[in-house]
Amino acid sequence: MIPEKTISEEQLYTGKVLDFAVRQVELPNGSQAKREIAINKGGVTVVALTDKNEVRLVKQYRAAAQKWVIELPAGTLERGEDPDRGIRRELLEETGDQAAHWQKLIGYYSAPAILTEYIHIYLATGLTPGPNHLEADEFLEVLTVPLPEALDMVYRGEIDDAKTIIGLLLAARQLGAG
Repeated sequence: MIPEKTISEEQLYTGKVLDFAVRQVELPNGSQAKREIAINKGGVTVVALTDKNEVRLVKQYRAAAQKWVIELPAGTLERGEDPDRGIRRELLEETGDQAAHWQKLIGYYSAPAILTEYIHIYLATGLTPGPNHLEADEFLEVLTVPLPEALDMVYRGEIDDAKTIIGLLLAARQLGAG
């Protein structure tokens, strides 16, 4: 049984990254309610490991947090883009790396009560470095950190981005490193 039935949806705003809508729903008891929904095309992020067991991280200013954030290379999918293709594009854009081996670790909803965003997390190995290809509005610093040190940064609270924490912990478990 579906606990809610959508009766109508009104699109309030269409943006580059997010759209906003209000859904009128019917609940199982017959009453109605409104749901405010932020609509996102989804995202990808990658734990990119060098042959020396170092992880590529990026440090960039995030407007919503109003601070510099250390995170895994990541990005928003294009409308209809396959995540397996999107993650390769994002890694190349942000770090300049290409990877010989790819493995999907997990996918998850970042805030399912209000946001449709679904993030796909990958592990990439067999890196071949090259120049990055940042978009015009991207300013970031690429960091190369030993995986154990990146985990320590999580535990010290220096890395506070959810997708990065999830990715690093899952990669460490997958590799038997944590």
